[in-house]
Amino acid sequence: MSSLTVLITEEDHKKEEVTTVKIKHFKNLKASLLAISVAFSGAMLTTADNDAYAAGTLRIGNMGEPASLDPHFVSGTWESGIVGNLFLGLTTEAADGSIIPGAAKSWTVSDDGLVYTFSLRDHTWSDGKPVTAQDFKLALQRILKPETAAGYASLLYTIKGAEQYNTGKAGADALAVEAIDEKTLEITLSGPAPYFIAQLSHYTAYPVPAHKIEELGKNWAKDGNMVSNGAFTLSEWTPNAQIRLEKNPRFYDAENVSLDELVFYPQEDRSAVLKRVRAGEVDIQTDFASSDLKWLEKNMPDYVRIAPYLGVYYYPLNLDDEVLKDIRVREALAMTIDRKILTEKVLKTGEIAAYSFVPPGTGDYGSSPEVSWKNMTQKERVAEAQKLMAAAGYDKSNAPTIKLSYNTSENHKKVAIAVAAMWKKALGVKTELFNTEVKVHYDNLKVRDFQAARAGWIADYNDPQNFLSLMESRNTSQNYANFNDDQYNELMRKAELEADPVKRNEYMRQAEVIALTEVPNIPIYHYVSKNLVNPKVVGWVDNASDIHRARYLSVK
Repeated sequence: MSSLTVLITEEDHKKEEVTTVKIKHFKNLKASLLAISVAFSGAMLTTADNDAYAAGTLRIGNMGEPASLDPHFVSGTWESGIVGNLFLGLTTEAADGSIIPGAAKSWTVSDDGLVYTFSLRDHTWSDGKPVTAQDFKLALQRILKPETAAGYASLLYTIKGAEQYNTGKAGADALAVEAIDEKTLEITLSGPAPYFIAQLSHYTAYPVPAHKIEELGKNWAKDGNMVSNGAFTLSEWTPNAQIRLEKNPRFYDAENVSLDELVFYPQEDRSAVLKRVRAGEVDIQTDFASSDLKWLEKNMPDYVRIAPYLGVYYYPLNLDDEVLKDIRVREALAMTIDRKILTEKVLKTGEIAAYSFVPPGTGDYGSSPEVSWKNMTQKERVAEAQKLMAAAGYDKSNAPTIKLSYNTSENHKKVAIAVAAMWKKALGVKTELFNTEVKVHYDNLKVRDFQAARAGWIADYNDPQNFLSLMESRNTSQNYANFNDDQYNELMRKAELEADPVKRNEYMRQAEVIALTEVPNIPIYHYVSKNLVNPKVVGWVDNASDIHRARYLSVK
């Protein structure tokens, strides 16, 4: 890259006009020097750009370093975006995020909605070995095996015997998954689950190559070792630098995959990634700072993609903490967060103020229950919150200090600073902000090494159960607050076993009311997806799941 290009791309947005003026002064240089400089710069940029696009390379700002690429040890969107291009579940996502056949070409469901029988399509692992029904059975046994300690295993408790096996109360034989023959897989559920087909597109249900795991153990998921059955294979993983995937020539639909290579950059600094987008070094940025929106809409409008997103941004509160175990304190903290200011003044990208945990428009849930104080004015909320704090033994002169943790992101920091100011002004609460990279942050949440923290949940499948399951006591990985309410657990269990959709939703609504009343988590806003997509990228379809598999994309 030429020095002139670096000057332009590394300047702050507000210095654009100044930079333009400086460039004009170059006209006073000797014509020959200018011609050589421009020709050299243009040759470098054009060659690099054209070579990349001719090779079918797509470069993605991934916003986080993966903890693993083994489907049984990932848990975040920054990981699933990579893993979802490597592996193919029984079902998968279309370009618009809808669920379509994947490794299974078809399936049948018993009259009672409990037994699913899948017929697998003929396809192989990237090393040429056939993918069989046994691979899926062994993968489900592996993720649910207690010794695997997979953090996301509870998502599969839909399957009969899964919870008993995962919690060590029964052996692998209790898991109701059978390989009838090489191409036929039968799965029996513990209760009717209308979302099960969508659930199978999630990475927890991906197959893993038993023959490679037997040979290499945990090292099977590293570059040089991994084999996969998806549209791409892993070619390089340089931690904190880049992850490269290559087109899988053995993918069953390889002839319709346009791209030859994907490069994921795990950098979390949104502004730094934006500079790389502007410089032409990154084609897709999977999130951007809200403060950049105004500039982006003016200068790069064709790149901006904002769409409704099925997710909730919330603050888990550690119920084991001496201060936060008092429900009056938790409710006061929740009431004094002015969501209108956060969404309209701080973020300004269309986020929806959250007074429920389940996002609007989720499945067939209808209207979600909301907090009892939603219709109060903010002044009334503050007054009531102050009464609650007084009843808990606090006032502004002896208010507690809250440590608020968040992972690296300009938006997370801005929200945390704003919330801290709101708590200070309304309640006198002092807030200590604590920032770590995303992998460390979520590791801390899982072991409850926090007091209050930022978290987000994006739907794995479009059903309220996927959100409300986060607060079931049996969910030992994502129930960060350590919420344990017998009535809540029982209602969620009834919903799991209920075939009537009306009754099922009513059980879940009752459970959500309990969660909103007990405040283990403070819902703050419901998401929109915010992507930057180079107009040269073809095939991108905005969708509520914000899933965009590269097999459907191409570069002009």
